[in-house]
Amino acid sequence: MTGNSSLTERYVAAATRTIAPRQRDDIAAELRASIDDQIGALVAMGKPVEAAERSVLTDLGDPDRLAADYRESPTWLIGPSVYFEWRKLLKLLMWIVVPVAAFGVALGQTLAGATIGEVIGSTVVAMIGVIVHLGFWVTLVFAILEHSGARNAVPQTPWTLDRLPEPRESGATFPDMVGSLILVVLSAGALVWDRFIGFAPSHPGLPLLDPDLWPWWIAGLFAVMAGDAVLAILVYRRGRWTAATATANAALQTVAAVTAIWLLTQDRLINPDLWPTLITDGHAGEVASVMATITGFVIAGVAIWSIIDGFLKARRR
Repeated sequence: MTGNSSLTERYVAAATRTIAPRQRDDIAAELRASIDDQIGALVAMGKPVEAAERSVLTDLGDPDRLAADYRESPTWLIGPSVYFEWRKLLKLLMWIVVPVAAFGVALGQTLAGATIGEVIGSTVVAMIGVIVHLGFWVTLVFAILEHSGARNAVPQTPWTLDRLPEPRESGATFPDMVGSLILVVLSAGALVWDRFIGFAPSHPGLPLLDPDLWPWWIAGLFAVMAGDAVLAILVYRRGRWTAATATANAALQTVAAVTAIWLLTQDRLINPDLWPTLITDGHAGEVASVMATITGFVIAGVAIWSIIDGFLKARRR
Protein backbone atom coordinates (compact mmCIF):
# COMPACT_ATOMS: atom_id res chain seq x y z
CA MET A 1 0.00 0.00 0.00
CA THR A 2 1.01 3.58 -0.65
CA GLY A 3 -1.00 6.29 1.09
CA ASN A 4 -4.71 5.50 0.78
CA SER A 5 -4.54 3.87 -2.64
CA SER A 6 -3.81 0.20 -3.25
CA LEU A 7 -1.31 -0.65 -5.93
CA THR A 8 -4.12 -2.14 -7.98
CA GLU A 9 -6.20 1.03 -7.90
CA ARG A 10 -3.18 3.15 -8.78
CA TYR A 11 -2.32 0.82 -11.66
CA VAL A 12 -5.89 0.84 -13.01
CA ALA A 13 -6.03 4.65 -12.77
CA ALA A 14 -2.71 4.98 -14.63
CA ALA A 15 -3.74 2.49 -17.32
CA THR A 16 -7.13 4.08 -18.03
CA ARG A 17 -6.37 7.80 -17.74
CA THR A 18 -5.87 8.11 -21.52
CA ILE A 19 -8.89 5.94 -22.43
CA ALA A 20 -11.92 7.72 -23.87
CA PRO A 21 -14.40 8.59 -21.06
CA ARG A 22 -17.17 6.49 -22.62
CA GLN A 23 -14.98 3.38 -22.40
CA ARG A 24 -12.97 4.14 -19.27
CA ASP A 25 -15.32 2.66 -16.66
CA ASP A 26 -15.88 -0.60 -18.55
CA ILE A 27 -12.17 -1.11 -19.23
CA ALA A 28 -11.28 -0.23 -15.63
CA ALA A 29 -13.76 -2.80 -14.34
CA GLU A 30 -12.47 -5.43 -16.77
CA LEU A 31 -8.84 -4.76 -15.87
CA ARG A 32 -9.58 -4.72 -12.14
CA ALA A 33 -11.42 -8.05 -12.38
CA SER A 34 -8.55 -9.60 -14.35
CA ILE A 35 -6.01 -8.45 -11.78
CA ASP A 36 -8.15 -9.76 -8.92
CA ASP A 37 -8.48 -13.16 -10.61
CA GLN A 38 -4.72 -13.44 -11.12
CA ILE A 39 -4.01 -12.37 -7.54
CA GLY A 40 -6.57 -14.89 -6.29
CA ALA A 41 -4.88 -17.67 -8.25
CA LEU A 42 -1.49 -16.87 -6.75
CA VAL A 43 -2.94 -16.58 -3.24
CA ALA A 44 -4.56 -19.99 -3.69
CA MET A 45 -1.09 -21.34 -4.40
CA GLY A 46 0.09 -20.04 -1.04
CA LYS A 47 1.59 -16.67 -2.01
CA PRO A 48 0.95 -13.71 0.36
CA VAL A 49 -1.62 -11.21 -0.92
CA GLU A 50 0.75 -8.23 -1.16
CA ALA A 51 3.45 -10.27 -2.87
CA ALA A 52 0.87 -11.68 -5.28
CA GLU A 53 -0.42 -8.21 -6.11
CA ARG A 54 3.06 -6.89 -6.83
CA SER A 55 3.87 -9.91 -8.96
CA VAL A 56 0.72 -9.59 -11.10
CA LEU A 57 1.13 -5.86 -11.66
CA THR A 58 4.82 -6.20 -12.49
CA ASP A 59 4.00 -8.85 -15.07
CA LEU A 60 1.40 -6.57 -16.65
CA GLY A 61 4.14 -3.99 -17.24
CA ASP A 62 4.01 -0.30 -18.06
CA PRO A 63 0.37 0.88 -17.82
CA ASP A 64 0.94 3.28 -20.74
CA ARG A 65 1.72 0.35 -23.01
CA LEU A 66 -1.29 -1.56 -21.70
CA ALA A 67 -3.49 1.47 -22.39
CA ALA A 68 -2.20 1.57 -25.98
CA ASP A 69 -3.26 -2.06 -26.39
CA TYR A 70 -6.74 -1.27 -25.08
CA ARG A 71 -7.06 1.70 -27.43
CA GLU A 72 -5.72 -0.42 -30.30
CA SER A 73 -3.69 2.65 -31.26
CA PRO A 74 -0.46 2.27 -33.24
CA THR A 75 2.82 2.96 -31.49
CA TRP A 76 5.02 2.82 -34.56
CA LEU A 77 5.67 6.49 -35.39
CA ILE A 78 9.23 6.16 -34.18
CA GLY A 79 9.40 2.50 -33.35
CA PRO A 80 7.96 0.50 -30.46
CA SER A 81 11.28 0.39 -28.63
CA VAL A 82 11.53 4.17 -28.18
CA TYR A 83 7.98 5.36 -28.88
CA PHE A 84 6.97 6.00 -25.27
CA GLU A 85 10.23 7.76 -24.40
CA TRP A 86 9.77 9.97 -27.50
CA ARG A 87 6.18 10.78 -26.56
CA LYS A 88 6.98 11.65 -22.94
CA LEU A 89 9.87 13.92 -23.88
CA LEU A 90 7.89 15.68 -26.62
CA LYS A 91 4.92 16.30 -24.32
CA LEU A 92 7.20 17.68 -21.62
CA LEU A 93 8.91 20.06 -24.03
CA MET A 94 5.58 21.21 -25.49
CA TRP A 95 4.24 22.08 -22.04
CA ILE A 96 7.38 24.04 -21.10
CA VAL A 97 8.89 25.56 -24.24
CA VAL A 98 5.75 26.64 -26.12
CA PRO A 99 4.18 28.75 -23.31
CA VAL A 100 7.55 30.33 -22.46
CA ALA A 101 8.18 31.22 -26.10
CA ALA A 102 4.68 32.62 -26.51
CA PHE A 103 5.00 34.76 -23.40
CA GLY A 104 8.40 36.07 -24.47
CA VAL A 105 7.26 36.99 -27.98
CA ALA A 106 4.07 38.65 -26.77
CA LEU A 107 5.89 40.62 -24.10
CA GLY A 108 8.60 41.72 -26.52
CA GLN A 109 6.11 42.84 -29.16
CA THR A 110 4.08 44.76 -26.59
CA LEU A 111 7.12 46.54 -25.21
CA ALA A 112 8.11 47.41 -28.80
CA GLY A 113 4.81 49.23 -29.23
CA ALA A 114 3.10 46.74 -31.55
CA THR A 115 -0.67 46.82 -31.94
CA ILE A 116 -2.84 44.13 -30.34
CA GLY A 117 -3.30 42.48 -33.74
CA GLU A 118 0.44 42.39 -34.33
CA VAL A 119 1.03 40.97 -30.86
CA ILE A 120 -1.52 38.19 -31.36
CA GLY A 121 -0.31 37.42 -34.88
CA SER A 122 3.35 37.29 -33.88
CA THR A 123 2.57 35.12 -30.86
CA VAL A 124 0.51 32.62 -32.86
CA VAL A 125 3.15 32.39 -35.58
CA ALA A 126 5.88 31.91 -32.98
CA MET A 127 3.90 29.17 -31.21
CA ILE A 128 3.30 27.31 -34.47
CA GLY A 129 6.97 27.60 -35.35
CA VAL A 130 8.09 26.31 -31.95
CA ILE A 131 5.65 23.38 -32.13
CA VAL A 132 6.82 22.44 -35.62
CA HIS A 133 10.49 22.68 -34.72
CA LEU A 134 10.09 20.72 -31.48
CA GLY A 135 8.15 17.99 -33.25
CA PHE A 136 10.60 17.79 -36.13
CA TRP A 137 13.90 17.84 -34.23
CA VAL A 138 12.84 15.57 -31.38
CA THR A 139 11.38 13.09 -33.86
CA LEU A 140 14.49 13.28 -36.03
CA VAL A 141 16.80 12.55 -33.10
CA PHE A 142 14.76 9.54 -32.00
CA ALA A 143 14.44 8.27 -35.57
CA ILE A 144 18.22 8.41 -35.99
CA LEU A 145 18.71 6.57 -32.72
CA GLU A 146 16.12 3.98 -33.73
CA HIS A 147 17.41 3.27 -37.24
CA SER A 148 21.12 3.61 -36.58
CA GLY A 149 21.11 0.79 -34.07
CA ALA A 150 21.88 3.24 -31.27
CA ARG A 151 18.51 2.81 -29.57
CA ASN A 152 20.29 1.74 -26.41
CA ALA A 153 21.45 5.34 -26.11
CA VAL A 154 17.86 6.26 -25.20
CA PRO A 155 17.35 5.81 -21.45
CA GLN A 156 14.88 2.98 -21.07
CA THR A 157 14.69 2.18 -17.40
CA PRO A 158 12.82 -1.08 -16.92
CA TRP A 159 9.31 -0.40 -15.67
CA THR A 160 8.68 -1.24 -12.02
CA LEU A 161 5.88 -0.61 -9.56
CA ASP A 162 7.96 2.17 -8.04
CA ARG A 163 7.24 4.20 -11.20
CA LEU A 164 3.50 3.86 -10.74
CA PRO A 165 2.06 7.40 -10.40
CA GLU A 166 -0.16 8.46 -7.54
CA PRO A 167 -3.74 9.20 -8.62
CA ARG A 168 -4.23 12.85 -9.46
CA GLU A 169 -6.00 15.01 -6.93
CA SER A 170 -9.55 15.78 -7.94
CA GLY A 171 -9.26 19.38 -6.80
CA ALA A 172 -12.28 18.83 -4.55
CA THR A 173 -10.61 17.70 -1.33
CA PHE A 174 -10.90 19.42 2.03
CA PRO A 175 -7.33 20.82 1.82
CA ASP A 176 -8.18 22.25 -1.63
CA MET A 177 -11.19 24.05 -0.20
CA VAL A 178 -9.29 25.33 2.83
CA GLY A 179 -6.43 26.53 0.63
CA SER A 180 -8.85 28.41 -1.64
CA LEU A 181 -10.59 30.06 1.30
CA ILE A 182 -7.27 31.06 2.88
CA LEU A 183 -6.16 32.59 -0.43
CA VAL A 184 -9.39 34.61 -0.62
CA VAL A 185 -8.97 35.89 2.93
CA LEU A 186 -5.30 36.79 2.36
CA SER A 187 -6.17 38.59 -0.88
CA ALA A 188 -8.91 40.61 0.81
CA GLY A 189 -6.53 41.43 3.65
CA ALA A 190 -3.88 42.54 1.16
CA LEU A 191 -6.34 44.95 -0.47
CA VAL A 192 -7.24 46.52 2.88
CA TRP A 193 -3.58 46.65 3.90
CA ASP A 194 -2.61 48.33 0.64
CA ARG A 195 -5.32 50.97 1.04
CA PHE A 196 -4.52 52.01 4.60
CA ILE A 197 -0.88 51.01 5.19
CA GLY A 198 0.77 50.36 1.82
CA PHE A 199 3.48 47.93 0.76
CA ALA A 200 6.32 50.42 0.15
CA PRO A 201 8.47 50.41 3.34
CA SER A 202 10.16 53.67 2.35
CA HIS A 203 6.84 55.46 1.90
CA PRO A 204 4.28 54.34 4.52
CA GLY A 205 0.72 54.84 3.34
CA LEU A 206 1.61 54.81 -0.38
CA PRO A 207 -0.81 52.31 -2.00
CA LEU A 208 0.00 50.21 -5.04
CA LEU A 209 -3.55 50.39 -6.38
CA ASP A 210 -5.29 53.58 -7.40
CA PRO A 211 -7.15 54.91 -4.31
CA ASP A 212 -10.02 55.94 -6.61
CA LEU A 213 -10.89 52.26 -6.99
CA TRP A 214 -12.44 52.50 -3.54
CA PRO A 215 -15.19 51.84 -2.77
CA TRP A 216 -17.11 50.58 -5.80
CA TRP A 217 -14.46 48.89 -7.94
CA ILE A 218 -12.97 47.20 -4.87
CA ALA A 219 -16.46 46.19 -3.75
CA GLY A 220 -16.89 44.48 -7.11
CA LEU A 221 -13.58 42.69 -6.61
CA PHE A 222 -14.71 41.56 -3.16
CA ALA A 223 -17.86 40.19 -4.79
CA VAL A 224 -15.80 38.16 -7.26
CA MET A 225 -13.63 36.87 -4.40
CA ALA A 226 -16.77 35.90 -2.48
CA GLY A 227 -17.88 34.03 -5.59
CA ASP A 228 -14.56 32.17 -5.62
CA ALA A 229 -15.08 31.20 -1.97
CA VAL A 230 -18.63 29.97 -2.61
CA LEU A 231 -17.41 28.00 -5.64
CA ALA A 232 -14.65 26.33 -3.58
CA ILE A 233 -17.20 25.27 -0.96
CA LEU A 234 -19.63 24.04 -3.62
CA VAL A 235 -16.96 21.95 -5.35
CA TYR A 236 -15.99 20.39 -2.01
CA ARG A 237 -19.60 19.61 -1.06
CA ARG A 238 -20.26 17.99 -4.43
CA GLY A 239 -17.01 16.07 -4.20
CA ARG A 240 -15.89 16.86 -7.73
CA TRP A 241 -15.52 19.47 -10.44
CA THR A 242 -18.26 19.52 -13.05
CA ALA A 243 -18.83 21.33 -16.32
CA ALA A 244 -21.10 23.75 -14.45
CA THR A 245 -18.55 24.62 -11.76
CA ALA A 246 -15.77 24.91 -14.36
CA THR A 247 -17.97 27.28 -16.37
CA ALA A 248 -18.75 29.35 -13.27
CA ASN A 249 -15.04 29.54 -12.48
CA ALA A 250 -14.32 30.63 -16.06
CA ALA A 251 -16.96 33.37 -15.78
CA LEU A 252 -15.52 34.68 -12.51
CA GLN A 253 -11.96 34.66 -13.81
CA THR A 254 -12.96 36.33 -17.08
CA VAL A 255 -14.88 39.11 -15.34
CA ALA A 256 -12.02 39.80 -12.93
CA ALA A 257 -9.28 39.67 -15.58
CA VAL A 258 -11.08 41.69 -18.26
CA THR A 259 -12.05 44.37 -15.73
CA ALA A 260 -8.53 44.59 -14.29
CA ILE A 261 -6.89 44.77 -17.74
CA TRP A 262 -9.37 47.42 -18.88
CA LEU A 263 -8.61 49.51 -15.80
CA LEU A 264 -4.91 48.97 -16.49
CA THR A 265 -5.22 50.26 -20.06
CA GLN A 266 -7.09 53.31 -18.75
CA ASP A 267 -4.33 54.03 -16.19
CA ARG A 268 -6.86 53.50 -13.42
CA LEU A 269 -5.53 50.33 -11.80
CA ILE A 270 -2.07 51.30 -10.51
CA ASN A 271 -1.71 54.32 -8.26
CA PRO A 272 -0.54 57.17 -10.58
CA ASP A 273 1.65 58.53 -7.76
CA LEU A 274 3.41 55.20 -7.16
CA TRP A 275 6.29 55.28 -9.64
CA PRO A 276 6.95 59.05 -9.57
CA THR A 277 7.24 58.75 -5.80
CA LEU A 278 9.52 55.69 -5.82
CA ILE A 279 11.63 56.63 -8.87
CA THR A 280 12.95 60.16 -8.96
CA ASP A 281 15.63 59.90 -11.66
CA GLY A 282 13.33 60.79 -14.53
CA HIS A 283 12.59 57.23 -15.66
CA ALA A 284 9.30 56.78 -13.78
CA GLY A 285 7.27 56.84 -17.00
CA GLU A 286 9.32 54.09 -18.65
CA VAL A 287 9.16 51.92 -15.53
CA ALA A 288 5.40 52.47 -15.26
CA SER A 289 4.92 51.38 -18.88
CA VAL A 290 6.99 48.22 -18.50
CA MET A 291 5.38 47.26 -15.19
CA ALA A 292 1.90 47.86 -16.59
CA THR A 293 2.68 45.52 -19.49
CA ILE A 294 4.05 42.82 -17.20
CA THR A 295 1.08 43.22 -14.84
CA GLY A 296 -1.35 42.78 -17.74
CA PHE A 297 0.36 39.60 -18.89
CA VAL A 298 0.40 38.19 -15.36
CA ILE A 299 -3.31 38.92 -14.86
CA ALA A 300 -4.21 37.31 -18.19
CA GLY A 301 -1.90 34.34 -17.59
CA VAL A 302 -3.30 33.58 -14.14
CA ALA A 303 -6.89 33.83 -15.39
CA ILE A 304 -6.25 31.60 -18.43
CA TRP A 305 -4.47 29.00 -16.31
CA SER A 306 -7.29 28.94 -13.74
CA ILE A 307 -9.90 28.51 -16.47
CA ILE A 308 -7.99 25.69 -18.19
CA ASP A 309 -7.29 23.99 -14.85
CA GLY A 310 -10.98 24.04 -13.94
CA PHE A 311 -12.08 22.42 -17.18
CA LEU A 312 -9.27 19.84 -17.01
CA LYS A 313 -10.37 18.84 -13.51
CA ALA A 314 -13.97 18.53 -14.68
CA ARG A 315 -12.88 16.45 -17.67
CA ARG A 316 -10.75 14.12 -15.55
CA ARG A 317 -13.64 13.52 -13.20
